Amino acid sequence: MSLSTRRKFLSQIAGATAFGLFYSACASHKKAASSSSSFSGSLAGFFEISLAEWSFHKALFANKMSNLDFPVVAKQQFGINVVEYVNQFFKDKAKDTNYLNELLKRCNDNGVKNHLIMCDGEGDLGSLDNTKRMQAVENHYKWVDAAKHLGCLTIRVNAFGTGSAEDVQKAAIDSIGRLAEYAAKENINVIVENHGGNTSNGQWMVGLMKGINRPNVGVLPDFNNFCIKREGGQQWSGKCIEEYDRYKGVAEMMPYAKGASAKTVDFDADGNCLETDYNKMLRIIKDSGFHGYLGIEYEGEKLSEEEGVRQTKALLEKVAVSLS
Repeated sequence: MSLSTRRKFLSQIAGATAFGLFYSACASHKKAASSSSSFSGSLAGFFEISLAEWSFHKALFANKMSNLDFPVVAKQQFGINVVEYVNQFFKDKAKDTNYLNELLKRCNDNGVKNHLIMCDGEGDLGSLDNTKRMQAVENHYKWVDAAKHLGCLTIRVNAFGTGSAEDVQKAAIDSIGRLAEYAAKENINVIVENHGGNTSNGQWMVGLMKGINRPNVGVLPDFNNFCIKREGGQQWSGKCIEEYDRYKGVAEMMPYAKGASAKTVDFDADGNCLETDYNKMLRIIKDSGFHGYLGIEYEGEKLSEEEGVRQTKALLEKVAVSLS
């Protein structure tokens, strides 16, 4: 999700649990395949398309769409049958069995698989304060349980913390390892996204993975989240003044990937992504031996959210043909 707007939206969580809209039922679930699975009907022989809920963050925060609607929209409007949730849009529902069952019913009625839940706002897993860090670990337990209930394979977490890169990494190795131990009991993966700061440094992420060294821990490379430092030391806002090479970063992270976020912001007249060379990026992913889901995550301003999703899907399908 957007590094420049995420802080603004996090402040709106309290008003973001909408139930409106008229889309019908939602998605089925049998477990979505992991990065090591083989895919029947995959594109270019190595990936299938999933849809990240953040693509509709404007509609969701404006209460024009609800989390319950999302899987239905994915299938009925875009022909996508694998979805990736964002916890912000059902923040108070992680332990609400009735709500989760309703979501599953809609899923089952529409044949959509639940792949993962992106988790934000649950505390810094890289905090140097042991008490705060352990609280952050425990805060994520409910999302592991919700993921299990919904039939997801994975939760996505952040490895944020304040301190030296080395100290934050050491803290995150400890906390994510503890969370992964809990998640393993439910056969759930815990994956870390490159999401700004240290996490946008590919080498730092590789060190994190090597330090944790658990089979149910991995990464979720996002094609566009490689800003390490912003003006004024801001985490989310401000001009990026230090950026990691996105192709190098994705290549470094792919051995640990259990999915990837196919981020798009702007397109040219031919439907190509302006900020990322998708032919180059998908070639890197294919050459890594990855087999799994590439999740559409549109967050541009020039197109509607719906059109942005359609163009990203078309781009992935076009590049897949060239790589086949």
